[in-house]
Amino acid sequence: MRVAVRLTPRARADRLDGVTHLADGAAVLKASVTAPPAEDRANEALLQLLAKEWDVPRRDLAVVVGKNSRNKVVGVAGDTALLLRRLGAALASPAKP
Repeated sequence: MRVAVRLTPRARADRLDGVTHLADGAAVLKASVTAPPAEDRANEALLQLLAKEWDVPRRDLAVVVGKNSRNKVVGVAGDTALLLRRLGAALASPAKP
């Protein structure tokens, strides 16, 4: 499964901020991490955050598109039905401060 993400590095907290829309109308998961974008730190922080929030092993996540961009596509390995339920639950719950 692949998930489109809009990442904000150097934020005040690591968190998922729900769904937003890009200028072209595409829906993406909005995420913020405290790590800077240098040396792939923000990407790694994003993957750690997603692993924690979705309760999946970190090794099952990878940035497959957009390593140097705020707009990314994250590949998630595993049972697609289970992942969709977890993603839906994560999006239904309010963002944690």
